[in-house]
Amino acid sequence: MRLQLFAASIALLAVIGTASAGQNWAVLVAGSNGWYNYRHQSDVCHAYQILHKNGIPDSNIIVMMYDDLAKNKQNPTPGIIINHPNGQDVYKGVPHDYTGNTVTPKNFINVLLGKKDAMKGVGSGKVLESGPDDNVFIYFTDHGATGLVAFPTGVLYAKDLNKTIAQMNEEKKYKEMVIYIEACESGSMLEGLLPDNINIYATTASNAEESSYACYYDSKRQTYLGDLYSVNWMEDSDAEDIGKETLFKQFQVTKQKTTESHVMQYGDLNLGAQHTVSEFQGTTRNGKQQSVSPVVDRMNTLLKRETAATVDVRISILSKRLAASPVNSEERLSIERELAHTVRQRTIISSTIDSIAKKSFEVNRSAYADLVTSQRMKLTQHDCYKDATQRIHDKCFDIQNEFVLNKLWIVANLCEVGFHSFTINNAVDAVCGVLGRQQFEY
Repeated sequence: MRLQLFAASIALLAVIGTASAGQNWAVLVAGSNGWYNYRHQSDVCHAYQILHKNGIPDSNIIVMMYDDLAKNKQNPTPGIIINHPNGQDVYKGVPHDYTGNTVTPKNFINVLLGKKDAMKGVGSGKVLESGPDDNVFIYFTDHGATGLVAFPTGVLYAKDLNKTIAQMNEEKKYKEMVIYIEACESGSMLEGLLPDNINIYATTASNAEESSYACYYDSKRQTYLGDLYSVNWMEDSDAEDIGKETLFKQFQVTKQKTTESHVMQYGDLNLGAQHTVSEFQGTTRNGKQQSVSPVVDRMNTLLKRETAATVDVRISILSKRLAASPVNSEERLSIERELAHTVRQRTIISSTIDSIAKKSFEVNRSAYADLVTSQRMKLTQHDCYKDATQRIHDKCFDIQNEFVLNKLWIVANLCEVGFHSFTINNAVDAVCGVLGRQQFEY
């Protein structure tokens, strides 16, 4: 009898121990669409394969991506997406939780906050159902700008992201959380905003002022397959014993290999130093670990030497396509026209943003005019910035366009030198009222 009671007690303790250990949850987001932006969805597909391989069930992995690559007419291998030159398919098995027009900032926030009712009838309806014993991993990849990241429709502002994170903390939606962000100026999403005492560790592809970089140009697909920061952390997770490797060690490896931008870390740095990667990316491996030989690692490093700043990616791809096209062919003429149109688009956008700044200074503060258009300032006036950039989106052009995103720091500067959004909005109306709202491909 005593033996039976002892066995029952052990079984009960095991159940309690399992419950208290918690689960792993993940949200993976690619915020772009189109063949030129292939790399973002490819990154997310690769991230899914890592988590899936490491035992996190699909029920606990929420994927948001437009899903217009696998069956794209430009895809020479229909149904297949790769994240490395001559790499394996990373698309197979990826959950289609939120695709197309359901990939929005609002839906992303609802997913993070676990709002099942709000997501009823939208995509798969899956949301984070994590609790105080669970670890959460968030990975986002796309274009970005000062204080925001882009989605296929709309943008997510840094203030709104951090408000959501604070609410997750208040509602005990996680035990510990890790956030990786691949985007230009991605440091501005967290710098001075993410507290260091709410059990969150985050890294970003760049600091608050610089571009992130595309890599692995594929001549067969005529696009970039990955982003430098992203492929570096993922190839590290593929190769290392992540049950022993700390988050900080992965940050160091990624930082060392991401040579074109400054990989940053934010939040609770002690969490990064004391916890392993496996605690957030899964622990169970199906099959043997994929160790990478020094020769392969060296080859990957050489392949990643040819990079492109995000703002230059489209022009870089078109230039490569042009160089590979037959002389005097219709294909070459078509590429030349598209390249000229793209360069002209970039010039128009740049000129428009500069004109808005110039128009703003017609009222006052003219002494700051040169400073605003030449030197980046730290964003603190988030409400002014959101109001002004949304006015540009409404009156001028989509701000998700990478050429627009690359110039929005000037709008942030206008807010920082003391202009109210009312003044900036009047300037936007004056400039874009004449031009009309322009539609650009991106």
